[in-house]
Amino acid sequence: MENAKISADSLSVGYKKPLIKDICFNVRGGEIMTLIGPNGSGKSTILKTIAGYLKKHGGDVYFEDSSAEKLSPNEKAKKLSVVLTERIKPELMTCRDVVETGRYPYTGRFGKLEQNDRDAVNRAVEMVEMSEFADCDFSEVSDGQRQRVMLARAVCQEPQILILDEPTSYLDIHHKIIFLEILRKLAAENKIAVIVSMHELDLAEKISDFTICIKNGAVAHSGKPEEIFTDDIIRELFDIPDELYKKYF
Repeated sequence: MENAKISADSLSVGYKKPLIKDICFNVRGGEIMTLIGPNGSGKSTILKTIAGYLKKHGGDVYFEDSSAEKLSPNEKAKKLSVVLTERIKPELMTCRDVVETGRYPYTGRFGKLEQNDRDAVNRAVEMVEMSEFADCDFSEVSDGQRQRVMLARAVCQEPQILILDEPTSYLDIHHKIIFLEILRKLAAENKIAVIVSMHELDLAEKISDFTICIKNGAVAHSGKPEEIFTDDIIRELFDIPDELYKKYF
């Protein structure tokens, strides 16, 4: 765990019973770890457990040297920001209002934003190219725009650790690239540890410092991108017949 912002030691995750066991990783500030694997393999379950939304079945998650379980909700909120695939449905809130909720760990009991909070919100909105839509009703913008708003919300929270579940799912190719460039810049400049699940293997390969492959309730492979994104591993991980792999890859 030396110098790790977030780490897992023999973590077991699941719902009523363990689904995936013995998950181990260390992610330092400035690094991006990706999770890849077939639909339903358990990537989201791992992320929800790391974030504390699901109870773990074994092992532990550490934020730096502290067990995540021992941190208060407010302490955790200042360290960790999460963007999951579930769509939030705020009523009568603009996009800016939604982003502003990322500042609540810092605003105290009454949720009053100071100028530094507003500055953080504005920087985050500009970063994800949503300034033009900041005052639009959140429920009326597109799925892709909502996804960028949720990233801005996570960014303005100024976390040490950022967890994202399939964050590029609703984005067009332009905003996929912008999103990943923002992610890489955030990690490098702010020394944020990022854990992200992705389906776009070509993009995952480019952004990853370390990758974990999940399949059939187990960690099938883990390593650096050059070790993971090989024809043999990808073909086996996604059960792609040789003739189809050769045709489409």
